Amino acid sequence: MTADPGTPTATYRLQLQPAFPFAAAERAVPYLASLGVSHLHLSPVLEAVPGSTHGYDVVDHSAVRAELGGEEGLRALARTARAHGLGLIVDIVPNHMAAPAPERLNAPLWEVLREGPESPYARWFDIDWRAHGGKVLLPVLGGPLGEEWDRLRVEDGALRYYDHAFPLRPGTEGLPLAELLDAQCYRLGWWRLARTELNYRRFFTISELIAVRVEDPEVFAATHATLLELVRDGVVDGLRIDHPDGLADPEGYLRRLDRAVRAAAGDGVRGPGGEGEDGGGGRRTAPDVGGGRSTAPEGGGARWTVVEKILARDEQLPATWPVAGTTGYDALHHIDGLLVDPDGLEKLTTLYRAFAAPPADLGGDWAATVRRAAHEVVTHELATEVERLTRTATRICAADPRLRDHAPWALRTAIRELLVRLPVYRPYASVGGPPASDADTVMLRSAAADAREAFTVAQEAQVVRVVRDAALGGLGDGPDHRDFCARFAQTAAALRAKSVEDTAFYRYAPLLSAAEVGGDPGRPAVTPEEFHAFAARLLRDWPATGTVLSTHDTKRSADARARLAALTECPGWWGRTVEELTRSVPAPAPDPHLAWTAWQTALALGHGGQGGQGGQGGHGDAERLVPAVLKAVREAGLRTTWTEQNAAYEAEVTAFLEAGPCAADPSVWAAIGAELDGPARANALGAALLHLTMPGVPDLYMGTERVYMALVDPDNRRPPELGGGEPADGPSADKLLLTRAALNLRREHPGWFGPGSTYTPLLASGPSAEHCVAFLRTDSTDGTDGTGDGAVTVVTRLSRRLAEAGGWGATRLPLPPGRWRDLLTGRTAEGPAALDELLSRLPVALLVRI
Repeated sequence: MTADPGTPTATYRLQLQPAFPFAAAERAVPYLASLGVSHLHLSPVLEAVPGSTHGYDVVDHSAVRAELGGEEGLRALARTARAHGLGLIVDIVPNHMAAPAPERLNAPLWEVLREGPESPYARWFDIDWRAHGGKVLLPVLGGPLGEEWDRLRVEDGALRYYDHAFPLRPGTEGLPLAELLDAQCYRLGWWRLARTELNYRRFFTISELIAVRVEDPEVFAATHATLLELVRDGVVDGLRIDHPDGLADPEGYLRRLDRAVRAAAGDGVRGPGGEGEDGGGGRRTAPDVGGGRSTAPEGGGARWTVVEKILARDEQLPATWPVAGTTGYDALHHIDGLLVDPDGLEKLTTLYRAFAAPPADLGGDWAATVRRAAHEVVTHELATEVERLTRTATRICAADPRLRDHAPWALRTAIRELLVRLPVYRPYASVGGPPASDADTVMLRSAAADAREAFTVAQEAQVVRVVRDAALGGLGDGPDHRDFCARFAQTAAALRAKSVEDTAFYRYAPLLSAAEVGGDPGRPAVTPEEFHAFAARLLRDWPATGTVLSTHDTKRSADARARLAALTECPGWWGRTVEELTRSVPAPAPDPHLAWTAWQTALALGHGGQGGQGGQGGHGDAERLVPAVLKAVREAGLRTTWTEQNAAYEAEVTAFLEAGPCAADPSVWAAIGAELDGPARANALGAALLHLTMPGVPDLYMGTERVYMALVDPDNRRPPELGGGEPADGPSADKLLLTRAALNLRREHPGWFGPGSTYTPLLASGPSAEHCVAFLRTDSTDGTDGTGDGAVTVVTRLSRRLAEAGGWGATRLPLPPGRWRDLLTGRTAEGPAALDELLSRLPVALLVRI
């Protein structure tokens, strides 16, 4: 078979790095093809900071990363993949580039630092040249400038500071150091100044990543030329768009990209090995990349494209975006939610509050915790972004006589109070473009009504309306109006990510698996009815969207979360266990919140042979557990942070981990395993089968076809161990069997699962019906009466509760007419099928008609 250049049937994510380059991926192709995926999904492939383990720190858009094997290596991988029926999906990073050391690695940035706003590359970067006297602040010094003065030197025509090398304006090389610094187009500063003084937009709060103005057509053309050549030559078959919410105009960018990809795909003539007709790799001129509306993400020469958009629980992806859908965190939330017992979670939360005793706004209550975290981030980490918004708003008001009495302090307050009240990543509004959606308008108006409470004087509160209207693009159409509207949304996205995912997730800890990207720890449980409604909506609106369970960004892998979710079925036992384990550790826990978090984190790694990637590792692996928990306490920011580290506290954390979870007797974990292994296995297999058979295109993270227990990065970015020997039995064997069966079924029958398919819930009847989630997938051309061919998914949920209630008993599942065979066990059934027989060996089944 040959790979379909349209919608994939399933993708397999490979996290490329120097320890796992293109050649390693090429060697894994036969194994990955045998799994049944249709496409490999590659992390960013363009030139990045040397040694980068992720590739999101791009330094050169014109070259494929040499450390991975360069363009020749990528094309060789594409040829081998194509020979095995696989295509390539590539992750691209339009929002930012690295500000590396040495700075020369980023040639466009080097030119801007040397020539300032007069450089032809100045338009590339989102820099506020009105600040700092037209200089770019570079917050790279380890201390105040005066303390670092003697470490600055001029050498080989550059200003050097440790690994940094900065360009010098022509003719300034021989000046005394003080005059030389004043003569440059940049200002070197203490790294702590970035919070309040930085004058370029960055990725979230990472000053080493400088934002790119990809909304400029010339910048788009320059940064996408190599990518489009790879599309034209048939090397790249689809795209994942990283962090579109950071862009000034996400929809405008996606439309320009869609048109460019269509032009590239339509112009190229595919030759041998997926290359151009000449089979070469010479650089070509980028095609026309002007605007233009696309009416569909598929067909017409386009390539399957998904966006890394984090949706709130009831938020919808903008219907006008020319993409196939999201990368799939919304699916992750709905699958995980099925595994959570809401009653048990309530009891677990009560036990957590009694044990850890967190204040309501520091981990005791989800909503209060989020609001406090947002206030902290918007006034501290994002102070410089708020100040830039305030300066722009001040200019807008100064230019309108009716608005001149709104003081900067009032504008700043209104901006902060509006931002912290947004329940989603960002609104989508523009000046001179389509108006904001009704949902975004209502959201901002509601936030504005609440934000007025921050003002004591009612007349001063009128400033909130001004900021709200500016954020909606309704105050005017000048440059400052456009800038404020876009930048408010960009800052909102950074605030949501930093305050929720990187702060509140680590403070509110009753159930760590609920604190996942795209999740809602305040309401994580999902009913079967809600899941079916979500799946039906996906099939109707975004049938080719991506779906995921584990990624390079998830806080914990799917199997780790499945194990933690089982705690909601036995909250009382876990509460007693944590108390007993904590008392038994010779090194006392520095605080009960840490103890609660540490034991769950250790539990997430598995025990015995179930831990780690490829069945390795486990609780005793301090090299994995200690860094993950230290990252958690720094992100939580309760007693230590990344920038104000409390060395004594962190030493206490390390001592507790090494004397407790990392040193626990094997009998301790054996006892825990006796309670949790069964429910965790049912959860893990159920989540995997739902993921692989629900509407959308499933993306498997490297290694997750077997048991894969991983924590937050960098733990989940270790080089994969793919292939190897077949597991004889046990959880990994079961998961590999399930994965292969489902993937090959998708590949052999794409009409059952892709666009044009159907999704029909099958509702069990009997005393334990609530523990069964089942549905039928068919090709819509076969009709919807169940008489055609198709596949039936059957999953057990809350298996421990099921066992406590006496098992399936007389519970039966209605099946469409005919005789069905389970691809996992070979068992046959006809409807209505007795679930105690159908699920006697495995807690899941994948049926096809005989």
